[in-house]
Amino acid sequence: MKTLLVEIVTEEIPAGYIAPALEAMAALMVEKLSQARIESAQAGETFGTPRRLALIVRDVAERQASVTKEVVGPPKTVAFDTEGRPTMAAEGFAKSQGVSVNRLSIKTTARGDYVCVKKVERALASWRFLQSIIPEVIAAIPFPKSMRWSDFSLTFARPIHSILALFGDRIIPFKLENIRSGRRTVGHRFMHPRSIAISDFSEYVDVLRSACVVVDIAERKNIIREEIAKAARKLGGEVISDDDLLDIVTNLVEYPAVSAGSFDEAFLKLPREVLITAMREHQKYFAVVSSDHQLLSCFIAVNNTPVEDIAVVTSGHERVIRARLEDARFFFETDATTSPHEMVGRLKGVLFQAKLGTVFEKVCRVQKLAEHLAELITPELKPTVSRAAWLCKSDLTTQMVNEFPKLQGVMGRIYAARAGEPEAVARAIEEHYLPAYAGGPLPENPAGALLSIADKLDTICGCFGIGLIPSGTSDPYALRRQAVGIIQTMLARAFRSSIKGLIQKSLGLLHDKISGDTDQTAQDVLTFFRHRMEHLLAEQGFAKDLISAVTSASMDNIPAVLKRTEALETLKAKPDFEPLAIAFRRVVNIIKQARQRGEIPPSAAQSQAKTDPGLFQEPCEQALYDTLQRVKQEISEDLKRAAFDRALLTVATLKGPVDAFFDGVMVLTEDERLKQNRLALLGEIAEVFSIFADFSKIST
Repeated sequence: MKTLLVEIVTEEIPAGYIAPALEAMAALMVEKLSQARIESAQAGETFGTPRRLALIVRDVAERQASVTKEVVGPPKTVAFDTEGRPTMAAEGFAKSQGVSVNRLSIKTTARGDYVCVKKVERALASWRFLQSIIPEVIAAIPFPKSMRWSDFSLTFARPIHSILALFGDRIIPFKLENIRSGRRTVGHRFMHPRSIAISDFSEYVDVLRSACVVVDIAERKNIIREEIAKAARKLGGEVISDDDLLDIVTNLVEYPAVSAGSFDEAFLKLPREVLITAMREHQKYFAVVSSDHQLLSCFIAVNNTPVEDIAVVTSGHERVIRARLEDARFFFETDATTSPHEMVGRLKGVLFQAKLGTVFEKVCRVQKLAEHLAELITPELKPTVSRAAWLCKSDLTTQMVNEFPKLQGVMGRIYAARAGEPEAVARAIEEHYLPAYAGGPLPENPAGALLSIADKLDTICGCFGIGLIPSGTSDPYALRRQAVGIIQTMLARAFRSSIKGLIQKSLGLLHDKISGDTDQTAQDVLTFFRHRMEHLLAEQGFAKDLISAVTSASMDNIPAVLKRTEALETLKAKPDFEPLAIAFRRVVNIIKQARQRGEIPPSAAQSQAKTDPGLFQEPCEQALYDTLQRVKQEISEDLKRAAFDRALLTVATLKGPVDAFFDGVMVLTEDERLKQNRLALLGEIAEVFSIFADFSKIST
């Protein structure tokens, strides 16, 4: 066993490209080795800086595994004549496999005796395969954007300067475009630009560290975290926690050197969010707060090169941030001269989507949908929700959001508050974008939650209505994330409004924009929500059959879907669940089959078919009917309180009478009146089951 080391030295790669590229590089290498039958560790160790992507794979076999293949040919009766002599069929098969007829053997199968040949593929040295595997892996590394250079056909994130490829202490020789692999790398661009020879993988990290390159990403991140914390303490404060910025900065430097600077306290009059964003987005500076969490007029920068006179570097950073903050102040003061109402009017000139109209038109739809939601859930909030909906996109026309798009919603809140809008309105304007990313925080106040649902649902229904439906990995309008956001918000707030009704209301507001069958679009959107709900339930660890059973029964009440799944999981854990499920499934299947044969009305009209106790002939029929009436009465209050666990246990008491019914009568009797009455009784039972789940989908 040996260790494989591959390093690609390039021009500076964007920080956000590095981690995904390394993950793909490791996965591709392990996959290629496996395909070549070369045993190795199942995961590689990755290293990276802005100028290099590196991979170490341990325990790589020096030779591939040999394999014996058995190739089956024609039947024995065709390959040999009655006297056992090989026919032309045998000779042709042997020739096609590159062996003599004497190498053929007989294999007995279920279909009879066939001739076959066993071929052993000889194991070759691994380094021979690595000569082609490594270039293939390098060329296959994906990037959001790639480039070509010179007249080469290879595409990569940035031009490649050199490739280090070692198997143990041996170079894996190959050529990729004009680059020949070797054992040499380079140190820091300014502090150690000379070429360095690497003997084997064991010295790679230490040699680069001595050349002012901290190639281990985790080590580099810890150095930065400790140094910025130390710098903040010297300033009398602490760094505002920002893991995303820490990740970005880590992949912007090879050898971190921290410096701290300050800016004019007059800038602290600007909103806190503006200052932090200006420092973060443009300059990648860390903001500092005091012990009471007040923003201080200072910042911390992470440089790529240590210098003797850090004051010179700090002075440069201070000049840059001063200009950035002057711009921010100008934008803020200019925006402040425009009222939120005027900002909304400007939205008439901002396109949301070519077929769905302007952002102003979207605001009008969202306002009506949000008012409808408020009437259903919290009527007293309708004025707040309506006003917040009217202003929710107003900041999109401001200079501040144009410069810092991540401040949309935040600036809407700030400008609304400065204009005298109630705090609940201002807060809802900011929160209607939440959750902004998968797993992100949800709206904290009810008005913000209602507005968030309305805004996201308008986008989803609008996109489905014009055919912009997510497919595979393509989801340019982030509809999956927005649907999940709606579901999570409804779960967190226990909003029980009909999701189907909300979809129909939204599509009604979009009637002049969308094409196609509205009913079909509504069904497509509901199915889309169902898939997102199923995904969320699977992430929580629920079994797939339970999820399918619950969501197939009903998806209209989102919080109820979760509660029904939890209740069904609790019931399934009980030892007598299997016979219970079998009995319920038998009822459901009989109803489905009778409906398919046209013996009972479709499900939409099923409730019209009532059981007539006067037609009962056996005691078991009356016993089942009486138990059913008791169960319906007992679970009615539980269902109102969404106590599905208790209601489901009550429904489970039907199991005994159902079994006795099937033992005591023939449902599909020749007497049409009796058959229809018994089917009606089973139909009523199936309706009770369908409140909870489609039991035919539960595996036992």
